[in-house]
Amino acid sequence: SEPLVWAPVSAQAASLLEEAADLLVLHRDFAAAVEKCEAGCDSLGPGPGSSAEVKCSLCVVGIQALAEMNRWREVLSWVLQYYHVPEHLPPKVLELCILLYSKVREPQVMLEVGSSWLRDQTNKSFPEYGSLLELYLLHVLLPLGQFEGAEELVRGCDVFDSEQQLAILGTICESRCQWTQQEEMHSAAEEQQDAATETVLGALSQKLLTMLMLLRRALRSMSSHFCLLPYKKMLLATFLLYLVVVRLDPASPTSLPFIYKLVQLFRQAWAAVFSPIHRPPIQD
Repeated sequence: SEPLVWAPVSAQAASLLEEAADLLVLHRDFAAAVEKCEAGCDSLGPGPGSSAEVKCSLCVVGIQALAEMNRWREVLSWVLQYYHVPEHLPPKVLELCILLYSKVREPQVMLEVGSSWLRDQTNKSFPEYGSLLELYLLHVLLPLGQFEGAEELVRGCDVFDSEQQLAILGTICESRCQWTQQEEMHSAAEEQQDAATETVLGALSQKLLTMLMLLRRALRSMSSHFCLLPYKKMLLATFLLYLVVVRLDPASPTSLPFIYKLVQLFRQAWAAVFSPIHRPPIQD
C-alpha cells in the first residue's frame, strides 16, 4: 500500500501530537503537553478526514494532561473551544468527559452535553452510539436520579433490541429501588438527628428556666431585704463620719460630744441592719 501523504497543516498537527504524547507519558510534563495540544488544535481547521482524527487525538491527550494536573473543571470548556457545540464532539472525547466527571462525582456537568449529543441524528450513525448511550445512562442519569428520563431514552432508542432494552430497563429499576432505600434511610437519620437536637434543646431550656427562676427569687429577696434598711440613718451616719474625718479635728475637746453622738447613731443603725442572732459584738 502507498504511504499516507499528510497535508502540511495536518503534518504539523501530527508532529505536535507526537510531542504532546511524549511529554505526557515519558516526561510527565503535563502543562507543556497541554500547550502542544492547543497549538496542534489551533493549526487544524474543522475539516473532516485525517485532520479530524488528529484533532480528536490531540483533545484526548489534552484531557488526560488536564486531569493529571487536577484541572478537570476546565476540561469541558477546553474541549468545546475547539468543537464549539456538544453535538460535534467525537465519540471518544465524549466518552472521556463522561468518565472523568463521573469519577470526580460531578455527573451533572455532562447532563445537558450528553443529552444534546445523543439527540443529534447525525451522531446516531456512529457505531459507538449504543455504548455511549448506555454509558450516559449508567454514569450520568442514574447517579442523578433521572429515572424517568432514562426510561424514555431507552424506549425511544432503536439501536437496542428487545432483550437489550429489557436488560437496561431492569438496571434502571434496580437503581430506582436503591435510590428510594437510600432516601428513606437518609430521611430516617435526619428525623433521629432532629429529635435528638430537640431533646437537647429542651433540656437546656428547662435548665435555663430553672436558673432564671432562682435568680428572680434571689433578686426579690435581696430587694425586700434592702427595702427594710434605714437608709436615712445610714446616710446621716455617713455624712457625720465625713464631717468628723474631713472637717473636724478628733483631738479637739469640743469634738468629743459630737463624736459620742455619732457612735450612738452608728449603734442604732447597726442594730437595725443586723438581726440579734447574727449581730457581731460591738465594743466602745
